[in-house]
Amino acid sequence: MAILSSIINWIVVILVFGLCIFIHEFGHFIAAKKSGVFVNEFAIGMGPCLFKRTKGETQYSLRLLPIGGYCAMLGEDEESDDERAFCNINVWKRIIIVVAGVCFNFLLAFVMSIVLISLCGINDNQINQVATGSAAEAAGLQAGDKVVRMDGEKIYNFREISVAMQFYDGEEPIRMLIQRGGDELLMNIEVQPKQLDSGLYQLGIGGGYRKATGPIDVIKYSVLEMRYWMKTTLISLKELVTGGVSIKQLSGPVGIGTAMNDVMEQAQESGGMLDVFVNAVNFTILLCVNLGVMNILPLPALDGGRLVFLLVEALTKKKVPSNIEAVIHNVGLVLLLCLMAVVMYQDIIKIIKP
Repeated sequence: MAILSSIINWIVVILVFGLCIFIHEFGHFIAAKKSGVFVNEFAIGMGPCLFKRTKGETQYSLRLLPIGGYCAMLGEDEESDDERAFCNINVWKRIIIVVAGVCFNFLLAFVMSIVLISLCGINDNQINQVATGSAAEAAGLQAGDKVVRMDGEKIYNFREISVAMQFYDGEEPIRMLIQRGGDELLMNIEVQPKQLDSGLYQLGIGGGYRKATGPIDVIKYSVLEMRYWMKTTLISLKELVTGGVSIKQLSGPVGIGTAMNDVMEQAQESGGMLDVFVNAVNFTILLCVNLGVMNILPLPALDGGRLVFLLVEALTKKKVPSNIEAVIHNVGLVLLLCLMAVVMYQDIIKIIKP
C-alpha cells in the first residue's frame, strides 16, 4: 500500500511539472500560431522522444525527461527567407511570442491561487497567537493585531513575516507598524527576536487562515498569493547572488519532486486526498511563479535574454545579427545545463545521504 501511494505521489509530481512546462510552452505556441509563425515542433520534456505525431505543419512530441520543453519555430535561431519565419515578422509580434510563456505561467498560477483560496481561505497579516514569554509578548504585541509593515516592507500575507525571519541577522530590533482595533489606530513597535539553538531567530507569533468574505476577497488574495511567491523567489535570488544562500541549498526537479512527495505523504496521513490535492495546487502555484520569474530574467538562453535583444532591435531599429545572438544563447544554454546538472547531482546526494 505504501509503495502504491508513493507511485501515485510521483505520478502527481510528474503531472504538476508537466502542466507548468506545458502551459509555458503553450503560451509561446499559441502566440506564434496567432502571429502566423511556422512552428516546426511543440515538445514537452527534453531528451529522447517517447511519442510524436505530426498534425498540419507541426510535430507534437513527448520526450523522456520532464525538465523542460520547447516550441521550435522556423527562423528562431537562424536566418530564413520564409516570410513566416520568426526572424522575419514584426519585432513587436516577436516580443509578444517571447513573453507569452511567462504570461501563461502567471495566468495558471492565478487560476490555481483562486482554487487554493476557495478551498483553504485567505492568509492575511493578522496575528492569531502570541507565545507566552516570547519576544513578541515582551514588545507588547497582541492576538488580533495586524502587521502593516515590517522594517519598512509592506506586509499583506503572514508568511511574508516567516520569510523575513529566515534571513534576519539579529543585529537590529525589528520595527513593526501595527494596526490594532481598527483602521484608525496605527502604532510602531520594536521587537528584538530571540535566537533559537538552530541559529534562527523567532518572534513568537502565529498566523492562520480565515474564510474569504466573497469573490472580490478571493481575487484580491489570489493576486497577493502570487505576489508572495514572486517576492520569495526574488529574495532567494538576491540572497544567492549576495552569498546569503549557498548554491548547495538550491533544488532542481529531483529535489522539488522529493519535497512534494514528502509533503503529500504527510497530507495523506493527516487529511486524506483533499489535502493531497491542495498541496499539489500549492506546488503548482510555486513552480509556475518560479518558472515565470526565472524565465524573464535577462540571461542568455532564457526568454528574458531573448527579450533584451528584441527590445534593442525595437529601440534602435537594427536587428542584432542572428549568428551572434545564437552563439550567446548557446553559451548560456550550456552554462544553464551545467548548473542544472550540478543541482541535480546535489539533489541525488541529499536523497542518498540525507
